[in-house]
Amino acid sequence: MNILVDVGHPAHVHFYKNFIKEMEKKGHKLIVTEREKECTKDLLKYYGIKYLPLVGHIGISYALLPKFLINILRTQKLYYLMRQHNIEFGLGVSDYPVAWAGKLNNCKSIIFTDSEPVTIDKYFTYPFSNVIITPQYFSKKINLEKHIRVRSFKELAYLHPNWFKPNPNIYKILNISKNEKYVILRFNAFGAGHDIKIKGFSLSDKRTLVKKLKKYTHVFISSELPLPNDLELYRLNIPAHKMHDILYYANLLICDTQTSTTEAACLGTPVIRSNKWVGPKDMSNFIELEQEYGLIYSIEQPKKAVEKGLELIQNPDIKKEWQIKRKKFLQDKIDLTSFMVWFVENYPESNQIIVENPGYQKRFK
Repeated sequence: MNILVDVGHPAHVHFYKNFIKEMEKKGHKLIVTEREKECTKDLLKYYGIKYLPLVGHIGISYALLPKFLINILRTQKLYYLMRQHNIEFGLGVSDYPVAWAGKLNNCKSIIFTDSEPVTIDKYFTYPFSNVIITPQYFSKKINLEKHIRVRSFKELAYLHPNWFKPNPNIYKILNISKNEKYVILRFNAFGAGHDIKIKGFSLSDKRTLVKKLKKYTHVFISSELPLPNDLELYRLNIPAHKMHDILYYANLLICDTQTSTTEAACLGTPVIRSNKWVGPKDMSNFIELEQEYGLIYSIEQPKKAVEKGLELIQNPDIKKEWQIKRKKFLQDKIDLTSFMVWFVENYPESNQIIVENPGYQKRFK
């Protein structure tokens, strides 16, 4: 079977890395395309995944083009790659160029999405895809015949215990002892299309967090944006592939990002998330993690988020309590990578099985 996997973000490398390796072991041919974003290339190289730099192959200044036109050019490139390699399945994350190119090539496309705020998917992605895979409580309505709800999150494709084993050598990297607490502060750039008008912690808020938290714990900052000199001193300088080890052993994550919130929750690390998405229309993932499992706190007001952080970091049993919550969470969820391997290898029968009997997926624990 010939499969194309389009990787558009560093998190997508993690999402697909185990799927790619497992399918290659089974003798399938994988073509991985990459959009040259942030540390995506570094992660692909680290995991030994061969890839084609999709954006770089078009040879044009993308900074001067609207995102829609960029995606038209990506679709063109994907179309020719699918034809060249006789691709049977195209896989992407909230990715309409994969769906478009697949439709033009009579190639099946499987798209994973978990972000309800991405409004254009309804018009640009869903109609052209063969299968849309979402978490169980995804709130948008999609054609029932092509909508597969999985009892999992995309982060469990790589952070499920079947695939992730934390490495304690991160304490050496951080230059602290194993009995010392530390907090990760993760700040978003809010540069995605669905992040327009969305804000997180202000510079003043970030300074307040550091000033108050450092009285009780080591503080490390991961930021997509440049930091002023006084905060740059706390920047977390680690290889990208070490981030999940860092999150696993952290006593607390305070952030205004989305993916890091779910990752830390999956690892049993307490999370305080604060941004303008928080509220009655929040995304289903975060509502479930907070209300069903108590793994995160979503707090819109930065001041209250800081207060909650100070409260949690002074709880000596915080990690034990969260590992108990994590255990319950994992008991309810499936290993998404194992499910995806089975689903693709057995399509279209697998699609019919899950549509008729959603409980079948429980065997992928």
